[in-house]
Amino acid sequence: MNLKWFVLLFLCFIGQSLEEQRKAEEVNIGAIFSFGTSNGKVARIAMEAAVQDVNSDPSLLGRRKLVLTLHDSHYSGFLGITGALQFMETDTVAVIGPQSSVMAHVLSHLVNELHVPLLSFTALDPTLSPLQYPYFIQTAPNDLLLMTAIADMISYFQYREVVAIFSDNDQDQNSITALGDKLYERRCKISYKAILPPEPMSSRDVIVAELVKIISMESRVIVLHTLSITGLKVFEIAQELGMMTSGYVWIATSWLSSTLDSTSISPKVASSIQGALTLRSHTPDSPKKRTFQSRWNKLSNGSIALNVNGLYAYDTVWMIAYAAKEFFDHGGKITYSNDSNLNSFAGETMNLAALSIFDGGNQLLSNILKTNMTGVSGPIAFNPDRSMSRPSFDVLNVVGKGLLRQIGYWCNYSGLSVVPPESLYAKPANRSSSTQRLDQVIWPGKTTNRPRGWVFPDNGGPLRIGVPRRVGYKAFVSEEEGTGVVQGYCIDVFLAALKCLSYPVPHKFIMFGDGHKNPSYSQLVNMITANVFDAAVGDIAIVTNRTKILDFTQPYIDSGLVVVVQVKKMRSIAWAFLRPFTPLTWGVIAAFCLLVGTIVWILEHKFNDEFRGPPKKQMVTILWFSFSTIFGAPREDTVSTLGRIVLLIWLFVMLIITSSYTASLTSFLTVQQLSSSIQGIESLVTSNDPIGYQVGSFAENYLFEEVNIAKSRLVPLGSPEEYADALEQGRVAAVVDERPYVDEFLSTYCGFQKVGPEFTRSGWGFAFPRDSPLAVDMSTAILQLSENGELEKISKKWLNRKICGGQSSAVDSEQLQLKSFWGLFLICGVTCCFALIVYFCFMLCQFKRHCPELTRRSSSTGTRISHSVRLKKFLSFVDEKAEISANRMKRKRMETDSPSIS
Repeated sequence: MNLKWFVLLFLCFIGQSLEEQRKAEEVNIGAIFSFGTSNGKVARIAMEAAVQDVNSDPSLLGRRKLVLTLHDSHYSGFLGITGALQFMETDTVAVIGPQSSVMAHVLSHLVNELHVPLLSFTALDPTLSPLQYPYFIQTAPNDLLLMTAIADMISYFQYREVVAIFSDNDQDQNSITALGDKLYERRCKISYKAILPPEPMSSRDVIVAELVKIISMESRVIVLHTLSITGLKVFEIAQELGMMTSGYVWIATSWLSSTLDSTSISPKVASSIQGALTLRSHTPDSPKKRTFQSRWNKLSNGSIALNVNGLYAYDTVWMIAYAAKEFFDHGGKITYSNDSNLNSFAGETMNLAALSIFDGGNQLLSNILKTNMTGVSGPIAFNPDRSMSRPSFDVLNVVGKGLLRQIGYWCNYSGLSVVPPESLYAKPANRSSSTQRLDQVIWPGKTTNRPRGWVFPDNGGPLRIGVPRRVGYKAFVSEEEGTGVVQGYCIDVFLAALKCLSYPVPHKFIMFGDGHKNPSYSQLVNMITANVFDAAVGDIAIVTNRTKILDFTQPYIDSGLVVVVQVKKMRSIAWAFLRPFTPLTWGVIAAFCLLVGTIVWILEHKFNDEFRGPPKKQMVTILWFSFSTIFGAPREDTVSTLGRIVLLIWLFVMLIITSSYTASLTSFLTVQQLSSSIQGIESLVTSNDPIGYQVGSFAENYLFEEVNIAKSRLVPLGSPEEYADALEQGRVAAVVDERPYVDEFLSTYCGFQKVGPEFTRSGWGFAFPRDSPLAVDMSTAILQLSENGELEKISKKWLNRKICGGQSSAVDSEQLQLKSFWGLFLICGVTCCFALIVYFCFMLCQFKRHCPELTRRSSSTGTRISHSVRLKKFLSFVDEKAEISANRMKRKRMETDSPSIS
C-alpha cells in the first residue's frame, strides 16, 4: 500500500516537473480581434502562419516555442477587456491588438501597469501618444500620415473645401481632426462634419438624413472614414440619392482598399463605388512578399483574400519573435512579480491579485522598438517618436466591377508621384508642387474631366447678384430704363470674367436701391451675409470692415480717396517774370555770369585786342560779355583755346537754364491755381471748412472714424452735378471721394482739380460669401483679363479719361530750385578752375623764359630778388600784350648774341 502511494506521488512529481518544463519553454503571446470581420479573419490566418514559421526555425528561439492565444472580442469592448485580463493571468509576454483604437485607449492603461507590450496594426489613432501609453506600439503607419496623404491629394486637385463623413468613435474623430489640421496647412478646410453612429448601429435613416444635408451644400468633395460595413452602406445610399454622378468627388480612407483586396462584393456595391479614390499602405514588392502571397490560398483554404493588414499581422509576430530572441540571448528570463497596487483585491471575486507585472517587459519593449528587419511588408524600423520609418501609401482609383487601379503613390519624403517610394528615397527629398503627379483618374459618372468640387448655393440655382442702383456716375453701373438691362463698366468686367471660367455660372442681377439716392454699400454687402444675395457686383470698394465678413475677388481697378477743390486762373502781376526761379537761383545765375565773364577776360586779355584797353573799358567789356551770354553767343570773339572751352560749357549751361525758364514762365502764366489754401487731406483736417462726400461711399465712415473729422462738417452729395454746384457756391471747401469717380468728374467738369496725394490704397472687387470657391476662380479670371488687355478695352469703352480742356493734371507749378541745376553749375565751375590752373601754369613757364634774371641770384650781391618785385614783374608780364612780350624776348636774344659775334 505504501509502495502504491509512493509510486503515485513520484508520477505526480514527474508530471508536474514536465509541465513546468513545458511552460518554461513556451513564449505566450495573445491576440484580441473581432475575428468575424474581414480584417480579423485575415489577421488570424497571418498570425497563425507567422507563429508556425517562427517555431519551425530552431535558430530563432531554440527549444522555446511561440504560443499564440486568440481572443474574439465579437465587436464588444467589454469582451475585449476580459480577454486582456485573461492574458495577463497566463504569463503572456505581449499582446497583438486590439482591432479598434477605442479599446487601445483602455487596454493601454492595463499594459502600462503590468509592463506587457501591446502591438496593433489596425488601432491607428494619431492621439495614442507614446508619452501617455509607453507600452502601446503601432506597427503600421498611423492615421496622421494617412490624413496627410489625403490632404495632399485634395490640395493637388485644387479643392478648397471638403465634407467629412465618419463614425462616432475615438479613432475616426481624432483622425478627422488631424485631417482638418493638415488641410489648414494647405489653406483648405472641412466645411461640414457628418457624424454617423459607430458600427453596427448606423441605420439607413441616419445615413440618409446626413447625405441629404450634404446634397444641399456647396462642397462636392467627400472624405469617407468609417469601417467597411458602414462605408459600403454609405456608398449604396449615395448612389440611390444621385451622389455618385458627375460632379462629385469621393475619397475613402484605407478601409475601402482593405475590403476590396480581401473580399468579393456584389455588382450593386461595385457600381456604387465607381470613381472613388482610396489609399492603401504601400508594401514594396520582394521575394518574401511573393512567397507569402503564393502560400495564402493554402493557408486560408480560399476563404478570404490577402490584404495589407495580413502582411502587417505576419510581420508583427516576427517582430515579437526577434525581440524575444534578443531578450533570451542577453540572459533574460520570463518572470513575473506581484503588483502591490492589486494586492488589496486578493480574495475578491474578480481576483485581480492574480495579475502580475512582467519583469522583462521593459527590456522586451526596448527590443521591439529597436527592430530593424525586412518583412513581407517591406523594411521595418521605428523612428525616435515610434512612428514607422519611411511610411508610404498607394493611391488607388476604383474602376468597373470594384477593381482597384493604381494611379500613383504618396510618401512623406516626396509627396505624390507615379514613381514607387523606394526609388525616391535614393534621391534628395523634393516636395515642390512642380514634381507632384498622379495618373489620370476616372471620376464618378465615368468621366476623366476633373470635377469642379463644388456647386452654387440652393443646389445649383442661379446666383442672386446684388447690383447698386446708382444716381450718378452711371458709366460704372446702371439699369437701362424700360428694358431693365444692367450695364456699365463693372458689369462688363464681371461678364468678361465669367467667360474665362471653365464652367457656366447661371445668375440674375437684382438692383439694390430706391433710385433717388445712392444706396449704402455697407448694407449691400451685409445682405450677402444675410443670404439675401449670393454675391454683389458693382463699384464696391475693398475695405477692412467688409473683408472681415466677405471674400472679395482680385481688384479689377485701383482706387483710393482723394481731395478735389475748385481752381482759378492766376492773377497777373508786374513781377510775374521773376517767379520761375527762386531768389537763390537768380543770385547764383548772376554770380556765375560775372565769374565766367571774368575768367574769359583773364584767358583772353593777353591775346585778344577786344579784351584790352583802359580799365573802365575792360570792366564794361566784362559785364557786357557776362550777361550777353544769357541771350546767346556774345559779340566778342574768343581766340584762346581755354577761353573757347569755358565759353562753350557756359553757353550749354545757359541753354538749359533759359529753356527751363521759358517753360516754367509759360506754366506760371497759364496754369490754374488753387482758389483755397487746401493742399491735401492734412490741411483739410486742420481747417474747419465743410467737406463733401458721395452718399453711400465708405468715405463718410473713413473721415469720421479714421481721420476724426466731426460729422457736422460732412456734407452728403449724390451726383457730379451736386459736386460742381457745392464747390462753386462755396457750400463745401473740398470734396473727398474715390479716385475713379474723381477722374470721371474732372474729365467732364472744368475748373476743379485734385490736390495732395491719394491718402488711402484700395480697389474695387466683386463680393462673395466667405470661403466661396467662385471668388478664387473669378480672381484668376480677372488677372487673365488684365494680362490679355481686355480690362483696358472695357475701360476705354465706358470711362472718359481725358482731362477737361485747359485743365492741368498737375497740382501746382513750383518754382525751380537751385538743386535742379547744381550739376550744371558744378560742371561749369570745375571747367573754369581747370582753365585758370592751366593758364597760369602756361604763363609761369613763359615768364621764366622771358625774365630769367628774376629767377637767379644777383651776380653782384648774391641775393635773390624780393617776392613782391617778382610778383609785380609777373603781373606786368601777364597784363602785357603777347606781341610785345615776344618782341622783347627777341631783342634780348639779339643783345645776348652780339658780343660773341664781335
